[in-house]
Amino acid sequence: MAMAASVVLMAGAGSQAWSQTPALQSDAQIAARVAKVLKETPLIDGHNDFPWEVRERYAGKVGAFDMRRDLSRAPPARGNPENTGGLMTDIPRLKAGHVGGQFWSVWIPVTITGAAAVKTTIEQIDIVKRLAAKYPADLTMAYTADDIVRAHKDGRVASLIGVEGGHQIDDSMAVLRAYYALGARYMTLSHFTNNHWADSATDDPAHHGLTPYGKAVVGEMNRLGMLIDLSHVSAETMQAALSVSQAPVIFSHSGARAVNDHPRNVPDEVLALVAKTRGVVMANFATSYVSDARRRWSAEQAAQASLAAGLFIGQPEQRKAALAAWETAHSKPVVTLAMVADHVDHIRHVAGIDCVGLGSDFDGIPDTPQGLEGVDHYPALLAELARRGWTDEDLAKLAGGNLLRVLRETEAVAKRLQAAVAPNEATLADLDGPPKP
Repeated sequence: MAMAASVVLMAGAGSQAWSQTPALQSDAQIAARVAKVLKETPLIDGHNDFPWEVRERYAGKVGAFDMRRDLSRAPPARGNPENTGGLMTDIPRLKAGHVGGQFWSVWIPVTITGAAAVKTTIEQIDIVKRLAAKYPADLTMAYTADDIVRAHKDGRVASLIGVEGGHQIDDSMAVLRAYYALGARYMTLSHFTNNHWADSATDDPAHHGLTPYGKAVVGEMNRLGMLIDLSHVSAETMQAALSVSQAPVIFSHSGARAVNDHPRNVPDEVLALVAKTRGVVMANFATSYVSDARRRWSAEQAAQASLAAGLFIGQPEQRKAALAAWETAHSKPVVTLAMVADHVDHIRHVAGIDCVGLGSDFDGIPDTPQGLEGVDHYPALLAELARRGWTDEDLAKLAGGNLLRVLRETEAVAKRLQAAVAPNEATLADLDGPPKP
């Protein structure tokens, strides 16, 4: 028997405060509630890196594997022999998780730049489209909010495309427009490092937010109807984008910085701005972003690996043994589904129920919280929140209702702007001058 709670909403400044009133519900009753919510509302995940895994494990050949089978024991990545874990995504588990819409990331490493970045991005977009074509009974491409709703009614996973890094456009508005024409419906403004016009959360500040060209990129994305994704960007970049975007923004896979002070997470002052602009923050499952203890352990492990590399030059077995000894003496902190729920709760508390969603980062992370091992486990997270007092309406907004609203509002902004504004022909040099080395 599990405890659930009814919820009482109270008006709050820029957010919704809520309190819990005990009410008994069995696990079966909660599961039935979640199933009903997900039958009526598509669960939309903001970020899944499966396309890059297809490239790494299967040389980009969608004919080399069967997505209709269990891929939890898939072969290791060719370029990363340490990545021996199976995949977190396949069609049976997507169905078990009641996934109605999935943003497939067409991420490429930040080390790929220039024309090569554009070529590699197009190849990744092609992988997404070939997957949808190979499995038409289960997957279908989607480009609008209405497409997602139709796919959900048909029992198929609406497949959307997200470009995960501003470096992928090679500083070209024309390439940005081409990606939109190919189906991309969001772009993350930066990734692990700064680019020429936007600062990253995990790099030293170069622009202190967005340059004039970066602001123009945001404007052109608004005109196109492409979601502005602020995961991976610095807090200054978040604030700059929120100040210039005419459409709501998203964070496709980010947690709450007040819960874990990782730079990839969103500070409370930014969550308050998201509430005012009606964006959505989609909670991430990456263990170092979820748990402060895991974040600190990972940093210490990296330091030990660096120390071992310096002490045992040319002695790989000694390096491996030294790191293994440290890991034996320093147990890896456990990260759980409940900790992810803590992030979701905090985002709701600060930004409001209309501004929270889910963005797992499945198949882009080395491990997952216990209880969230793959795409089949979303209902368990919703059940945990139901036990904490979330109503069915709340769960529907979290699952996909909020993202559908943001998409529709973005589409409306684009329709208005396209009637009044021409495509932006500015170059990086026009607005920012020559790029700095």
